[in-house]
Amino acid sequence: MDWFPLLNSLRIAAISTVIVFFLGILAAYYIARLPRAVKGVLDVILTLPLVLPPTVVGWLLLLLLGPRRPFGAWFLEVFDAKLVMTWWSAIFATVVVAFPLMYRTARGAFESFDQNLADAGRTLGRSNSWVFWHVQMPCCRQGIMAGAVLAFARGLGEYGATSMVAGYMPHRTATISTTVYHLWRTDNDAQALRWVVVNVALSAIFLLVINLLETKQQQKGGNR
Repeated sequence: MDWFPLLNSLRIAAISTVIVFFLGILAAYYIARLPRAVKGVLDVILTLPLVLPPTVVGWLLLLLLGPRRPFGAWFLEVFDAKLVMTWWSAIFATVVVAFPLMYRTARGAFESFDQNLADAGRTLGRSNSWVFWHVQMPCCRQGIMAGAVLAFARGLGEYGATSMVAGYMPHRTATISTTVYHLWRTDNDAQALRWVVVNVALSAIFLLVINLLETKQQQKGGNR
């Protein structure tokens, strides 16, 4: 059994999770402090990929990154590299579709944070950055970790946008999802079933981790 689709899916999901982890926390931290009207508008914009069909997201990415589009053509001319149909092209797709999950989860954690704790730190002469890293982040870490796990699981199972910007090329761009589709198209149900089992097992593990983190968060809230 060729394990490249699994390894490729894991590295794409891992890199994407690192990116959305920091972007999601940054966006959630500052947007949570904005007025309600502004927050509502930004919420719609940032979470739109969550409700759009993945193929629509992929098509929009192709409009931006395609070699015949302004940005894609410029990148190809300057760096002699295409932004589509490579294994790392899938990172663009997974970042876009996983970001809303990380952002919404982190924002919820920040909004539930007791600001009195932050104010107490500031009265002791601590800077905002110190309060954020030593007070706010530890208090919100369960929710943020749940968001990161959820984003990783979403990136691991992404198909629609990934198939459009990265395609399916064995040993080059193949992921679990695109491999299952390719095997189904070629009537190789036995191999497709194996990858389905692998995907279901991984998804179940991630869901168990999320449930454990949510349980810890609830227990922590109940002990206060």
